[in-house]
Amino acid sequence: QLQACGGGLVQAGGSLRLSCAVSGRTFGYHMGWFRQAPGKEREFVGAIKWSDGTTYYADSVQGRFTISRDNAKNTVYLQMSSLKPEDTAVYYCALRRSTYYSSRASLYDFWGQGTEVTVSS
Repeated sequence: QLQACGGGLVQAGGSLRLSCAVSGRTFGYHMGWFRQAPGKEREFVGAIKWSDGTTYYADSVQGRFTISRDNAKNTVYLQMSSLKPEDTAVYYCALRRSTYYSSRASLYDFWGQGTEVTVSS
């Protein structure tokens, strides 16, 4: 139901755009991006509300990452800029079937398979 792609290897300071295509209903729901680095817990990156595009970001990525959506394509994007080695992780998109935002991974209902991002120093 969720298909994430766009990961890869990039140098520090570079940019990368991830996308997540969603099948099924999305209007009124929230799409979140999370990441998990080796040996660490999954952490919230940001989220967007499908209906009006309201976005939320973790402090660690605020000002560097931008989430957007294309309603016609039912796709959400995570534009990552000024990447740092500490951004290296597997990135996941997830759907929360609620009109209320959350940064808690456990409250998201469906998950994509993850796409790996490696930032070299």
